[in-house]
Amino acid sequence: MKLIMKINLKHVTASLMLAVAFTGFTSCKNEVNSPGYEFAPDMYRSKSFDYYGENVLGKGENTDTVYTNRLPVKGTISRGYLPALPTGMSYEEAGLKLKNPLVYSTVVEKQGEELYGKFCVHCHGAAGAGDGAVGLKLPGPPPAYTSGAIKNLSEGKIFYTITFGKNSMGAHASQLTAEERWKLVYYVQKLQGPKETKSDSTKVASVDSLKK
Repeated sequence: MKLIMKINLKHVTASLMLAVAFTGFTSCKNEVNSPGYEFAPDMYRSKSFDYYGENVLGKGENTDTVYTNRLPVKGTISRGYLPALPTGMSYEEAGLKLKNPLVYSTVVEKQGEELYGKFCVHCHGAAGAGDGAVGLKLPGPPPAYTSGAIKNLSEGKIFYTITFGKNSMGAHASQLTAEERWKLVYYVQKLQGPKETKSDSTKVASVDSLKK
């Protein structure tokens, strides 16, 4: 019995000594939230710069802090980026000056149709008659694409309207890229049908001729 108690006491003493030693090693830092010493912390804590964080390597002579969200070089645009509208261009100017930069094809038009089904059909209806489920509940439902001045609306004005909105229609620039908006323009032109009068866009006639 005494032998067993002596052995147990030795085990307890050894355990206490290990606990004290471990506590000493892990409590060397004064920071309360410090995890102590870590093994290979860079395996789970990235050393790369955070978005919109400070970039300590880019400090200049006249600034204390440089952030990672730096502006691109003046006069350049991102690869694959399609500029939308010149600053300050009005609705009427867009009708006269804006031309679809995308080459027409049935594939591009089909992509425009898919976008129409996602973003436009609920108000304008499947055929562009203004009879969408949401459009019919508006104080004034959207006019049909084949009616009056809407039928002869130029590509520039269509693009401008999709970008900034008009009347009850809100802006869609935040939901659609400029390229997607131009694809959508092609499909809206298809729903308009052939123009009844000369348009203020010189490209509409060539687009209509491709669709025949």
